[in-house]
Amino acid sequence: MMGTCYRRRQCSSIDGISSGSCAKGIGVCCVVHRTCGQSSSYNNTYFTNTNYPNSDTGGTRCTMTIIRCNPDICQARIDFLSLSLAQPDANGFCTTDALQITGGAGTVPAICGENSGQHIYVDFNGNDNIQMAISTAATALMGRNWNFKVTQIGCDCPTRAPSGCLMYYTALSGTVNSFNYGTTLNAINPQTGEPGTKELVFENYGVCISMAPGYCSIEWSQAGPNSFITTGSPSEEPGTYPPDECLSDFVVIPNPYYPNGTAVGGDRFCGTAFPTVITSSKPFVLTVVTNGNETGDQGNIGFSLNYRQLPCTTGLTQMNIG
Repeated sequence: MMGTCYRRRQCSSIDGISSGSCAKGIGVCCVVHRTCGQSSSYNNTYFTNTNYPNSDTGGTRCTMTIIRCNPDICQARIDFLSLSLAQPDANGFCTTDALQITGGAGTVPAICGENSGQHIYVDFNGNDNIQMAISTAATALMGRNWNFKVTQIGCDCPTRAPSGCLMYYTALSGTVNSFNYGTTLNAINPQTGEPGTKELVFENYGVCISMAPGYCSIEWSQAGPNSFITTGSPSEEPGTYPPDECLSDFVVIPNPYYPNGTAVGGDRFCGTAFPTVITSSKPFVLTVVTNGNETGDQGNIGFSLNYRQLPCTTGLTQMNIG
């Protein structure tokens, strides 16, 4: 865990935990830890379940409040260092367990299942508080575990995510996973007798990539075999979907081209295959959309996509595509 350098008395006064020395022994590395029913206005606060690092069982409602440090703070980044909740039901609803975040700008979808390693950005939008609430049902006796790291971001900070970006990546390359992505299929859907969805319903959010200097386009590709399974026909070409397809669950990449320079027929991608595509449209953003009906969608696991920024000297950008 990361701490902040405080004098020992200051650390004690904010209920922090001293973990090593700093400032040539004058201060202590103060780790701020909070749990259910508590709040914090300090940067780099860790919110955990009551028995962390052990899991909790049974039904409960755990609330945690992020209090803005000062008026110059505009945004909070919440890193899901650990988040293990019950899976959604067979139709993609978080009916057993759910993480819900309110008080900021925009709508954060209800989140459940396995989401360790994910992150989100939430704007304070002039409010002083952002509330996090995890509800768990007593009917599921599985262990739940969570550890969130909350970083408060100044309005003029270069790491602040652009407006409308629920996720924000700043590296030249990386991997983006949908919430609750996983290759292990969910429980059997009692209505169809087939594996239920891991994909969560009612999602509509942006995944943004910070464009690095000297890089003018971005390539998207599957992270591995079978790493893109959403609603839709497996063999259809993007842009040639039947009128009733690619309307419910899909990702959007604006103005995409194949690596050979041929334009893709459309900007929506769904089904069980994702082609490698490049776009020079700016800002770099991928939009994720799911509807509220996963009934009959057998084994939707969501997606895991790799991105790679391409230098301005790469062929497609020389063609002024975008």
